[in-house]
Amino acid sequence: MSLTSLSLLTLVKLHNRPTRQHSYTKLQTLFFIPTTVVTLATMLVNPILLACIFASRALRRETRYLLVANTLAADMLFLTLNLTTAVLNEARAEVPWLVCELLTAVTVTAYCCAILTVTLMVVDTYAAVRWPLHYHDLLPPARTHRILLGAWVLAASYPFTLVILMEMEREHLRGNAPVCLVLISLGFIQAKNTAGINVYFFVAALICAVLIFYCYIRLYMETRTQGIWQSRFSRARVTVLAHGVLLLLYFAPGFVFTLELLLFQSKNVSQDVRVWVSTVNMCVFMLLPRAFAPYLYGLRYREISDTLLQMLHRHRRLSQITVA
Repeated sequence: MSLTSLSLLTLVKLHNRPTRQHSYTKLQTLFFIPTTVVTLATMLVNPILLACIFASRALRRETRYLLVANTLAADMLFLTLNLTTAVLNEARAEVPWLVCELLTAVTVTAYCCAILTVTLMVVDTYAAVRWPLHYHDLLPPARTHRILLGAWVLAASYPFTLVILMEMEREHLRGNAPVCLVLISLGFIQAKNTAGINVYFFVAALICAVLIFYCYIRLYMETRTQGIWQSRFSRARVTVLAHGVLLLLYFAPGFVFTLELLLFQSKNVSQDVRVWVSTVNMCVFMLLPRAFAPYLYGLRYREISDTLLQMLHRHRRLSQITVA
């Protein structure tokens, strides 16, 4: 029996056995409530920040704010699909394999696009400090739009290629998926392409990490003589610390996901452990950066905060006029 067939059989047993089904149901319920709360809280803040950016002509022509908007949009798409998957699993609804694969592909695309965008934000900061006089010529709004479109295409290329490969080898995945998890959907492809997914995620994460470290080191070398690093609680130090924590929160779930794919190939690891690790990663680790991003990447920008305050004052003034 192939590893793919064995994994599918194990997954079906996990869904059918009463004790394991009860355990997995408790696991779903345990993480479903915080997942829903964090998702709804973030989905209330992100659209407001996006409205602030696109309502202001000055903000939507700035590269850094377009990058922030793209990060928030990718996070919203990820949170929506992640909550949809959690609801389907909580309701124990068996969805067709194609639907599960498409959900997985778009979820991975949104996650990877967010990673690429936060990397581009660091590169954008470096370019603004390194070439301040030529910065607007290097990154005009039209070029930024093309770069962001390229980031989405790059993020979507590999996941949807996997979906096509899955459809070409459809004979072992007929019917519905008992549980729709990113781990399960990608894990079946990895059974025949062990190195492909690991290499893809490792190389992508390595390139982003090298770019980020290089830009931060160069930024420090360029600005260390300007006195902005002297104070322990200077704005530069606090900004780098906040961005560093957020970058760690964005990248950590990717490494955990790579570990999940390795565990998927191991015959010595029970299916319960795999599902536990996958659920914790999707419902906790991947939600943390998206919960903090609106505050660390959004409201910390003075221009966005000022625009939000202006919108609130305008709304209050209109309400007073209407009442009068």
